[in-house]
Amino acid sequence: MEWTVVDAGNGVTLIEVRGRMDVAGALTADPVFADVAQNSDNLIVDLSGLDFLASLGIRTLVSACKTLHAKNGGMVVFAPQENVEQVLRASGIDTIIPIATDQAAAEAQVKL
Repeated sequence: MEWTVVDAGNGVTLIEVRGRMDVAGALTADPVFADVAQNSDNLIVDLSGLDFLASLGIRTLVSACKTLHAKNGGMVVFAPQENVEQVLRASGIDTIIPIATDQAAAEAQVKL
């Protein structure tokens, strides 16, 4: 799994993820997501390059979201591939972390 962290401006950090967020991917991404959540006000996550999401990857996303919410920040994911979106919706994560169609919609949804 690969990722890129970008300052999107206005207190928003963007993480672009690519590959598989399986057990190994989630374990390597955990510290990155934790660091961004601790040091950012708001987070948007581009899932367009993610082709697999396991339960440990869901935990990575939820953990970052909880950290952000604890300090009145927000998190939105956007552009998931169909199979990844199905996993997010089936697990109910979309009730905790909004899913947007694109980056502009994600930026509009995240707390600013």
